Amino acid sequence: MHTPGKKADNGKPDASLLLDFGKALCAVAAVGTFGKMKYCRGGWLHVESGQERYTAAMLRHQLAESYEEHDQESGLLHAAHAAWDAIARLELMLRDGKQLKKEERHE
Repeated sequence: MHTPGKKADNGKPDASLLLDFGKALCAVAAVGTFGKMKYCRGGWLHVESGQERYTAAMLRHQLAESYEEHDQESGLLHAAHAAWDAIARLELMLRDGKQLKKEERHE
């Protein structure tokens, strides 16, 4: 039976915590927007050997950050590019069937 006003969200991830990272997530969104304009929206999902290539791209941006703050092509922070690559890599891993622990799932 359903109780009015009841919300069964105990044990689910608190997605509102992402709001604590507003500036960082906007910087990552800027990288995604740059990529969308350069290639196409969602094209990153179809990159051959995507996990490996986004890992390599993430590491390239992390290394470049040791001698320059901004990516020369986009003008955006290398750290934002590295974060975008990490998120793309994780998304591909999860879509490829890597299972989350029960406490990490958003059921």
